[in-house]
Amino acid sequence: MTVDVLIAGAGPNGLMLACELSLGGVRPIVLERLPDNTKENRANGLVGQVVRALDRRGLYERLSGGAEPPRPSPAFVFGALPLELSRLDDNPMYGLAVPQRRVEQVLEERARELGVEILRGHELTGLAQDEDGVTVEIAGPEGPYTLRTRFLVGADGGHSRVRKLCGIGFPGVTRDGSVSIGAHVTVPAELVDAATGGLNVPGYGLIPPFMHHRTDHGLFVYAPFPTGTLVNTTEWNRDGGGDRPPTLDELRESVRRVLGADLPLGPPEGDGPHLLRRLSGGNTRLAERFRDRRVLLAGDAAHVHSAIGGPGLNLGLQDVVNLGWKLAAEIRGWAPPGLLDTYETERRPAAERVVMHTQAQSALIAPGPEVTALRVLFTELLRDERTIKHIADMMSGADIRYDLGGDHPLAGRPAPDLTLETETGPVRLAELTRAARPLLLNLTPDAAPAAALDGALEGWRDRVDLVTGKADRDAPAALLVRPDCYVAWASDSPRLDEKERDALRAALTAAFGAPSGTSSGAGG
Repeated sequence: MTVDVLIAGAGPNGLMLACELSLGGVRPIVLERLPDNTKENRANGLVGQVVRALDRRGLYERLSGGAEPPRPSPAFVFGALPLELSRLDDNPMYGLAVPQRRVEQVLEERARELGVEILRGHELTGLAQDEDGVTVEIAGPEGPYTLRTRFLVGADGGHSRVRKLCGIGFPGVTRDGSVSIGAHVTVPAELVDAATGGLNVPGYGLIPPFMHHRTDHGLFVYAPFPTGTLVNTTEWNRDGGGDRPPTLDELRESVRRVLGADLPLGPPEGDGPHLLRRLSGGNTRLAERFRDRRVLLAGDAAHVHSAIGGPGLNLGLQDVVNLGWKLAAEIRGWAPPGLLDTYETERRPAAERVVMHTQAQSALIAPGPEVTALRVLFTELLRDERTIKHIADMMSGADIRYDLGGDHPLAGRPAPDLTLETETGPVRLAELTRAARPLLLNLTPDAAPAAALDGALEGWRDRVDLVTGKADRDAPAALLVRPDCYVAWASDSPRLDEKERDALRAALTAAFGAPSGTSSGAGG
């Protein structure tokens, strides 16, 4: 059996990639070694630009349960220090409090709607590459078998077997000495502050919700999620617990050490599943390369880091949205030479920034008087709106700019959130991008630019859609938007002169291959 793309791993990244490939006209199969969906919540929400990315595929409504578009979060934290995001005119930090288990459920539903085959209880055990594809060895419920695929993507986590079988190094650092324990719990109702939603700990004071709270002895988090209240502590230089299972008493004792006060914690209510987990140490690692010929890595298979600030799904899901359309273009034969290689050149810098800022945040929450002094300095710096904006852009991923050529400020950046007034009524750009088709937007009310853009689009109409509408706010006269919603070209001129027309056609060629009737040079 031969398939276009085989994806190892049915976590959020693997499932999202399967959806992206299907929208691009490619038939993927997803392998998952676990026989059933995981009951564990590895994350309790989504933060950053990934929320906008899901909105632009029509998935935000399914996850949020409402019809309203996403709105930026008014506050967040950096290294357990508050970020007053409400002070920003252009706040890039979006959030959605939804368990990872629900994210996986929604993505699997969408993948199956698109015809994706998901094989659970099928474990990749070996692989061999040649010029035309990859032969994959698999252990299935009915015994071993092989599959032939044109491309293989490892979305199989930090211990990725795909990465190891390809001999791709995973350099980085392992941190010892920290122990984190978290659990779903109940707290007495009288301790919850009605005004702030925070927790009044007897003998300590008010602790805000959903914030990392540092003391001289560790870190404390109180998070009253709709699905259950989560309490988490982190301590340094403690016994890691070995193989013994974590207990609620262990969490109570850790809270007492971190806060210097007792907090009455009861067992969680409801059917669950409920979290009770202990983590010791941690890793920060980045794969030496994201591609080995016809094998690619995505998500935790390519990078692992501290979970502080919740960057994991923000980084991984944006990886696969970047990769999906490029891999589909390669397989369908219209990718320009080198397009697939830009997956790594564009996404590695994003991973490097996450590694950098999570390490910086880990340093800011460590114990010791010198760290306390550093936090005092950072608190002063965070009174400056420019600093808040810089950190918010970095944590959300909004500061990433791909090198796509051109000198327009939007080139290489995420497309702005626009509403277009069209002949058929108003439509959000996020609604136009749900089919993952490249878009050429004419944002002027004059018909002449539309004709000029339509003429420039000759040869790409099979790949790129032209949309005309008046933007609801200041915007360029025209935008070329890639399937991952990054701007490939933009112009402020309501008329396309010869120079701009040439620049547009160059951008079309660089992103979407040669015009029809000529050779694109794709090597799929």
